[in-house]
Amino acid sequence: MRKITVLLGFAALAFAQEAQQKQEPPAGGTPKPFNVPATQATTLGNGLRVTLAPYGNMPMATVNAVIRAGNLNEAAKQVNLADVLGDLLKEGAAGRNAEALAQEAARMGGQLSVNVGPDQTQVSIDVLSEFAPDAVRLIADVLQRPDLPESELPRLKKNLLRTIAVARSEAQALADEAFRKALYGDHPYGRTFATEEMVGAWTIDDVRAFYKANFGAARTHVYVSGKFDPAVLKAVTEAFAKWERGPDPLINVPKPEPKPTVVLIDRPDAPQSTLRIGLPTLDPKNPDYIPMVVTNALLGGSFASRITQNIREQKGYTYSPFSQLSVRYRDGYWAENADVTTAVTGPAIQEILGEIKRLRQEAPPAPELKGIQNYLAGTFVLQNSSPRGIIGQLAFVNLHDLGSEYLKTYVQRVHGVTGAEVQRVTEKYLDPDKMTLVVVGDKAKIADQVAQFDKKK
Repeated sequence: MRKITVLLGFAALAFAQEAQQKQEPPAGGTPKPFNVPATQATTLGNGLRVTLAPYGNMPMATVNAVIRAGNLNEAAKQVNLADVLGDLLKEGAAGRNAEALAQEAARMGGQLSVNVGPDQTQVSIDVLSEFAPDAVRLIADVLQRPDLPESELPRLKKNLLRTIAVARSEAQALADEAFRKALYGDHPYGRTFATEEMVGAWTIDDVRAFYKANFGAARTHVYVSGKFDPAVLKAVTEAFAKWERGPDPLINVPKPEPKPTVVLIDRPDAPQSTLRIGLPTLDPKNPDYIPMVVTNALLGGSFASRITQNIREQKGYTYSPFSQLSVRYRDGYWAENADVTTAVTGPAIQEILGEIKRLRQEAPPAPELKGIQNYLAGTFVLQNSSPRGIIGQLAFVNLHDLGSEYLKTYVQRVHGVTGAEVQRVTEKYLDPDKMTLVVVGDKAKIADQVAQFDKKK
């Protein structure tokens, strides 16, 4: 019996040693730079820019037209009008109705997509390589000769109001709306949802006027990436050369000031509180942007981040917290997002602020920082492993005027960030005493918990 016990003891020890070895993966190799595809760029006489980026061997190509017009261009009574225009663009062009446009896209192996954002509207399609010139012509028709049919406007307005109603029934959307309003006020970045009265007053003339005032060659950049014949440039030139230049991009940069603000939105009987904690920081043009990217990932922007490990893994206050650097043209903010159990609303906020304060006081240890840098470098390469990913990065660089070296040196610069830099940018940009705090939850149960963070009291 004793012999068996000893043998089992040795086996257990061997198993433990093997398990420990498995938990210690080998050190990563030297980080490799991201190889940006060789691009061909040109500008047409009307100001429209073109970038061709051959990538990969799969016989597919992506055509994406990026227009410098979006929600930024909406007036106070036009909130979400850019989104309605985006929907109408797919309802007909050059005499073809919505069904004909969809069938033509399907014939090429793709689906026409229109996405509206704060600064840009994107019209794109993925097609089989041989149809890249046809895809260019299709997008040219959608942008230059949209039908904008009046008959479809009532339906699209109803769809918008339904979408808004659903969004405003969710705590996360209410928190986002209040947070951006607190930061940006009446600037377009601070307006999230249109009112029913506003939408009801829109006519097709309003939509068409918005299109005419904001779309044109000078605001447009056409990207083609994937596997395609370089002669596609001829198709772009022929399809877009006669488009009117139109206006230059609108420059309307907000000037939000970090200030301590607490917004409490009552949601009776809510089992959890939705948090937004943050403040205006910096945009990608700022030299501190890459160090801030690393700082965000270490603090709350990755699963291994400090805030996530604290309030999710260690204390179980929440399931999926995350922080983000949200950027627009010459603007950006940092925010921590979390849905926490109602009873621990105050403690969760305290822990989040505590992690920020700790990073302001102490540089992170080298092994922790290295893990975050490896994560960022790896995800960056993965994000750029498709034609759409390549176009997304090129469009990001062009919007923020970052220059051709940004993508080439991104990985090296991420790995070059030091612990001292992380501490410095945290101290410079993330002041807990100047943060906006939005809480959506059961006011009767959380008001006292939140009150301690209101600097005005």
